[in-house]
Formats: sequence, structure tokens, C-alpha cells
Amino acid sequence: MKSYNIQNYIRYKQDLEATLKRIEKKEYVEYTRNELITVFMPLVENIARKFATSQQASGVMSINDLIQEGNLNLTKAVDRIQWSMIEESDDQEKTMKSFLSKRIKGGIRRAIDINRGQMRLPEHVTNSIRKNFGKDKKMVAMFFNSIFLSIDAGPRDEDDMLYQIEDKSEPYNQQFLNMYLMSLLKQHLEPREYDVLRLSYGLDCDKHSAKEIAGELGIEGSGAYVRVSQLKKQAVDKLVENVDHSQVLDYL
Repeated sequence: MKSYNIQNYIRYKQDLEATLKRIEKKEYVEYTRNELITVFMPLVENIARKFATSQQASGVMSINDLIQEGNLNLTKAVDRIQWSMIEESDDQEKTMKSFLSKRIKGGIRRAIDINRGQMRLPEHVTNSIRKNFGKDKKMVAMFFNSIFLSIDAGPRDEDDMLYQIEDKSEPYNQQFLNMYLMSLLKQHLEPREYDVLRLSYGLDCDKHSAKEIAGELGIEGSGAYVRVSQLKKQAVDKLVENVDHSQVLDYL
């Protein structure tokens, strides 16, 4: 992903969060059109991130393109809401999300088909490409292990040796990468797990040693260093398990 795309994404997230805070919680029928669109923008990103962004899966479309296409179809869907159906529903939120989700997903799929090119693959072949026979998870592991676990003395086990190789190349923009990493950590980790990775890598501060991290987290005793390493491994494993490969593909 190019740096300007990262900047646009960060600016989009900041503006959206600020706008959502200003919008008062109301019944759906009480929102203005623009407010209703804004309220459901997080739903668009959630849906867009479930689509693979590898070259085979989505052509030239990045995650930012998928979100933009999803927001366009959200706008169209809001204009077509069947309010009588919403008002008669026992669970208005579920009905509303179902109505919008179908149209957002459909719009993104159509955009992917258009940008993929002239060749059309059978659905089962496309699904196989997206699943990638487990390789996607290995890419996520390689990404997080190279950033966090390469700081430690050695790899976790022999099978992971390939993914423990430290990436010594210069990052294109360390500040934006750190901000993106912190957003992923906040989304998937517990506070202690978040802090141990933040401090060890120096995402918003100087890098800390295991001893310094133990002091920051209030971990005492002779096994403090071991406990810090355990927390770091636990945090990285959780990221590998929960982060979709499309969220890190552009950095590999």
C-alpha cells in the first residue's frame, strides 16, 4: 500500500471517529440521511476487511478501494431503505444491518469482478485462492514475528525459523506503520498484551528492555523477564490468530 493511501486511511478513521462522537444516539427514523450513512460506516469497513486483497482475489483493488466502494453502496442502500419493514421488525437494528449488509457486499463483489479483468474464475477456484491453503495465516505470522519476536534472542521453535528472520530493510514510513500497528493491537489485545508489544517495539515511545517493561507492568520477582516474554508471545499469537491477512498484506 502506498504511503498516501495510508495517510488517507488514517485521516478517514480520525474524521469518522470524531464525527461519530458528535452524533447523538437516536432511533433510526430520527437520524438525518447523512447521519445514518455515518453511523453505518464502521459496518462498511468490517465487511470490506472480510474480502481478500491479494492480486488474484481482487485485482488492483486495495482495502481502501474496497471501503470506498462499500461506502458508495451504503449511500445507495440508505436511499432505498424500506422503512415500513424496519418499523415492523422486532429487532430493528438487526433488520437494518441485514438490509444494508447485503447491498454493501453485493456492491463490493461487483466492483471486484469489474477490476479483476476479463477472465472469470469459477467460484470454488476463487474461494481456494482466497483461503490459499493456509498460507495466508503464515503471512500474518511472518509479519508480526518479524516485527515483535525478532527482537528476542531466538525463535519460538524450529518450524517457525523462516518467520523469525528480522526484516532489516528501511520502512517506508515508520510513523504511519506504528500508528497502524497500534490500531490493530488496541482492537485485538488485552491492555497488558498491548503494553508489552507497544513498549518492546517502541510504537509511541523509546524501546524498552524486558526489565523496564516488567517494571512498567508491575511484574516482580526473578521470573519477571520470563513473564514478559510469555506475554509477548501470547500477544503475537493472538494477533496471528485474529488479524486477517488482508490487513497486513500490503506491508509484506
